[in-house]
Amino acid sequence: MPNTSKLAEGSLGIGESIVMGVAGAAPAFSLAAATATLVATVGVLTPASILYCGLIMFGITLAFIHLNKVTVNAGTSYAWVTQEFGKTWGFFAGWALLVAAAVFMVSGSIPAATATLLLIDPSLAANPPWVTFVAALWLSVISAIVLKGIKQASYTQVLLTGVEILILIAIIIGGFIQFAAQPAHAFSLSWFSLGEFTPESFATGALIAVFLYWGWDVTLNLNEETKDAVAVPGKGAFWSILIIILLFISFSISALLVLSDQEIQNSGTNILFAIADKIFPHPWSYLAILAVLLSTAGTLETTILQFTRTMFAKGRDRVLHPRYASLHKSWKTPWVATTFIWAFGIILLFLSSYFPNVNTILKDSVNAIGLQVAFYYSLTGLACAWYYRRMWKGIRELLTYIVWPILSALFLIFIALYSIPTFDYVTTAVGIGGLLIGIFPYWLNRGRKK
Repeated sequence: MPNTSKLAEGSLGIGESIVMGVAGAAPAFSLAAATATLVATVGVLTPASILYCGLIMFGITLAFIHLNKVTVNAGTSYAWVTQEFGKTWGFFAGWALLVAAAVFMVSGSIPAATATLLLIDPSLAANPPWVTFVAALWLSVISAIVLKGIKQASYTQVLLTGVEILILIAIIIGGFIQFAAQPAHAFSLSWFSLGEFTPESFATGALIAVFLYWGWDVTLNLNEETKDAVAVPGKGAFWSILIIILLFISFSISALLVLSDQEIQNSGTNILFAIADKIFPHPWSYLAILAVLLSTAGTLETTILQFTRTMFAKGRDRVLHPRYASLHKSWKTPWVATTFIWAFGIILLFLSSYFPNVNTILKDSVNAIGLQVAFYYSLTGLACAWYYRRMWKGIRELLTYIVWPILSALFLIFIALYSIPTFDYVTTAVGIGGLLIGIFPYWLNRGRKK
């Protein structure tokens, strides 16, 4: 029988919870991966797209916070949706997170490898075998840290995220100061105008913005390992999403001030370096590459944490094989689930080496992950509204427990359905096909009793 004792209770405090939430969204990596695509889609309305999607995301954050008060479970969306809408919807809510995390093993580790090689030997950064090898090393190191224990993972995360945020703030402020007088794009309040969007540009931009924000909910996946598991993970999520929104909006404004449209598109996933190169002298501009590297390593860690805690919860409930609920006797970590995602990530890395370039991988994965995240976030928002539908007292609770979460959920459903017809073959196969593959494990485990 697997060792299904409890995870390491009371290991994380409020500060570590906030850091985990910020790191989960990977500010530097997410901005590097998605900003150029977002600007190509909505232009100078990029800050508006980030702001309005941030408000939507805050409604989902409220849903996570309120549902955590009811049930503390490392499976979060899987457990809460199961509780409200039944086993099938709950299973696929959790499956969407597992698939998104698995896809990110490639779209996260390859940029980490590229950034590493740019710092060591730029000539190797375009060499697929070297990129794949270094990506596999990063994935192996991060998996080992996660396997070793949640405290070790949190110490690593505080260091990585602390340096990353300091560099990112320096780039943002530097852009404001040096290009306020002669900006590439003259600042205007119209950058935040909702009326300037077309329905298509708003929906497409919002799906990209969903990818930007994804990951803060790791604070709730770690609820069973956090002090005061009912209250502290919710506070961590609340403050982390506020910090993330401010960072993303500030950076998007700075990017528009510093770079022209053509420079933004030419920079691709190196937009942080492109900005830093215009405001800092060499070699200080290379701090931007370091920020992306640290951010990517940090979010690989939080993604593995989300994956393993969700798989642990599913194994514990026997909707997946109970082996995935096995915990290491000393480290109290789900070692089978961690080993699985490491091995699966290595396989995906090998397969990804057949893609023409990193930008193709990132473009396809951003939309595919955005679709999967929209799926399980929207189900969580609906579950919150459904649970509290008869329990609210006063206008404030009606707004924050029901109206805001359900409007956020409906919006995410809308942008997902609106964007699917615009996907190419690969994005459709990964985004929708990844969800449909869940039918097989669901069917295989449907008769297993707790």
